[in-house]
Amino acid sequence: MAGGQSMLNLFAVALVDVGIVGILVGVVSIVKPLRFLGVRSRWMAVAVIAFSVVLIVAGMLTPAPLQQTPQARSDLDRAMPEWQFDEYHSLTIRATPERVYRAIKDVTADDILLFQTLIWIRRFGRPLPEGILNAPKNQPLLDVATRTSFVWLADTPKEIVVATAVVAPREVRSARAPTSDEFRAAQHRDGFALATMNFAVIPRDDGACDVTTETRVFATDARTSRAFGAYWRVIYPGSSLIRYMWLRAIRKRAEASGPLENHSSPPRRTRGTRSDDTVYLKFGPPILRVLRGGELGTVISQPR
Repeated sequence: MAGGQSMLNLFAVALVDVGIVGILVGVVSIVKPLRFLGVRSRWMAVAVIAFSVVLIVAGMLTPAPLQQTPQARSDLDRAMPEWQFDEYHSLTIRATPERVYRAIKDVTADDILLFQTLIWIRRFGRPLPEGILNAPKNQPLLDVATRTSFVWLADTPKEIVVATAVVAPREVRSARAPTSDEFRAAQHRDGFALATMNFAVIPRDDGACDVTTETRVFATDARTSRAFGAYWRVIYPGSSLIRYMWLRAIRKRAEASGPLENHSSPPRRTRGTRSDDTVYLKFGPPILRVLRGGELGTVISQPR
């Protein structure tokens, strides 16, 4: 069932992405028809734009199915057993679990390739207070997040979990991060989109580690799920790129600490890992604004 739900989400993302590309092709073809792409006239370009808009709307309005974990095996499962949107990435790092854990905690925004550029685009170049969307230089990114808009739910050498309220009703918004109790209570109240993100360190038999990161977003009611899903399906490619580059930055820090001793045992593989540089993609979030009751409700934070 989960696989079918993931494929439906992927199909919705693909519709939006194809639609965006189609609009770009159509706009350019109005100026000069791109005959090598089959757009032979300006009228055809207008038709391409119209069809692309239909694709984008269809993708945005595709329902987001509720997914559940059958059994709580991790701190992430216990923190968020249900969700509609998620993404999963993994990378093999040739370093000890201790070095990998330290690297996860120490990575800065500037360590992550394209992070500042993509985040600048997400906030439309606006100046914002210090936080995950405006991280200062030379400060660990997780520290910046958890002192501004995120809360620690778990912090062990095996798994780190942080969480935030991405969308909240106007009457309960706050400039501070929610407490862990407030986060859990919000899962039972309408009007919230709640995000969790983890980093898990899985030792391998060859002495290296498989490091995974998963983001889950749970919208507590149908209206919030529809509004959040529309935005998330637009920004998903950039969100996935940030997550992958984040893992690469962790690997660079961990492996820079020194060579890893070779072990005679063959490497053990885990879900989504095929080599030392493999990504297993699913789906995940963030959002800038959400339409609620005819008004634009400003987001209080973002899972980045």
